[in-house]
Amino acid sequence: KADGYGLGAGEVARRLRAEGCSWFFVAHLEEAVALKPVVPDATVVALNGLLAGCENIFVEHDIVPALNDLGQIALWQAKAKSLGRRQPGIVHIDTGMNRLGLQPGDVDRLAADQSLLQGVDVVLWMSHFACADIKDHPLNGEQLVHFARALQRLPHAPASLANSSGIFLGPHTHFDLVRPGAALYGINPTPWLPNPMQ
Repeated sequence: KADGYGLGAGEVARRLRAEGCSWFFVAHLEEAVALKPVVPDATVVALNGLLAGCENIFVEHDIVPALNDLGQIALWQAKAKSLGRRQPGIVHIDTGMNRLGLQPGDVDRLAADQSLLQGVDVVLWMSHFACADIKDHPLNGEQLVHFARALQRLPHAPASLANSSGIFLGPHTHFDLVRPGAALYGINPTPWLPNPMQ
């Protein structure tokens, strides 16, 4: 994101890809389109989601959208139907960040009617810690419980919750994929301890 926090997304991504990273998350579609040619064999995700009218850009550039509400899921479902094939997507569940992601009622609807996902190949269920940089913040445990409960009710797919600080809360937060961001650039993900990053 943010051109590799100002260090150059292309240069950073090439190095991370050489180290084995195969998933890259950016905020905006424009960032994803610029990054994809640098790591063509990797999964590139635009976290801000699928805006109406941009479906063809995601398809043409092989960008995976984070689907943040039922409307975005419906748009991606319609695109898949028009193409005659399933389209990969990440479904973002809001467990307490209150910025992006499906609300509890939306999760209830998906759990009750999985035809709402027809045509969408859910490659990842994700959420995002709001307060992981405060180790003992009660919201960390609440979000973990909300996410685990949602996953129990939804079709099986890999899952991801931990951001940089979340990774250091322990392996119980790691699920199938972790998403380090600021820590990659040496910013301390554990303000309660000396910086573990070099």
